[in-house]
Amino acid sequence: MRRQGDQDGSYPSEKVENLGALGHVVSVRPGYARNYLIPQGKAKAATKANVAEFEARRAELEAEAEATLRAAQARRDQLADMVLTIKAVAGNEGKLFGSVSNIEIAEAIQAAGVDVERREVRMPQPDPPSGRV
Repeated sequence: MRRQGDQDGSYPSEKVENLGALGHVVSVRPGYARNYLIPQGKAKAATKANVAEFEARRAELEAEAEATLRAAQARRDQLADMVLTIKAVAGNEGKLFGSVSNIEIAEAIQAAGVDVERREVRMPQPDPPSGRV
């Protein structure tokens, strides 16, 4: 049963991972929209007024998204050939004590002169043991 005021969907007002493109109406759980997306400014309820407002600002929002993408691609090009050395404690067999985290990687990249945030560093799989590639 629907409560009065429930929306049929939401549309992202910025790029949200695994949610859809800018301006597409998507269906999300009401709590996710109400408690996270809308308060963070990442999406708006898909009401007629909000959709009309978005259509009026579409060119501006798409230009902002394009500028963000170009900046990310420029940083990617800076990082493409970069080699980082991060010192860590390892045992006699070459196994690390602990791990190398995205925080340490982001700090090493920043020390090399490229502005990057730690949330932008993603490590899809565990690092191989040191000395073995």
